[in-house]
Amino acid sequence: MTTDSPFHIRSKVWIEDPDGKVIFGLGRFRILSAIDKCGSINAAARELKMGYRAIWGKIKATEEGLGRPLLVRNAGGTAGGGSQLTPLARRLLKEFTKVHSHVLSESDQFFNTVFEKKIQKEIRSAREDPPA
Repeated sequence: MTTDSPFHIRSKVWIEDPDGKVIFGLGRFRILSAIDKCGSINAAARELKMGYRAIWGKIKATEEGLGRPLLVRNAGGTAGGGSQLTPLARRLLKEFTKVHSHVLSESDQFFNTVFEKKIQKEIRSAREDPPA
């Protein structure tokens, strides 16, 4: 939703386990997307300008939290290695996209209803009629 307001709401969405550990969020979404595009963790790390170990640690934490693998890993060698997303990882990307889009859309609408119609009106009138 577009308004003429100079203010905008920002939201972050992530999924946690019962202990509050991050299972999945936008950062891990970007990691899996880069692995899917690049074909390996190493290439994804270069593209994202992240360390291999950092990416591997986040993937491992998510796999442990879900109890299922997200990648099919092929060992290196003369033919080279690589990684492909499992069907679960692809589904996770697809469904997280839906959840993320919905949260952002609802946040925008709620912000516009509350802030624009109630608070912004007061801000405008205060600017037009400042206290003496």
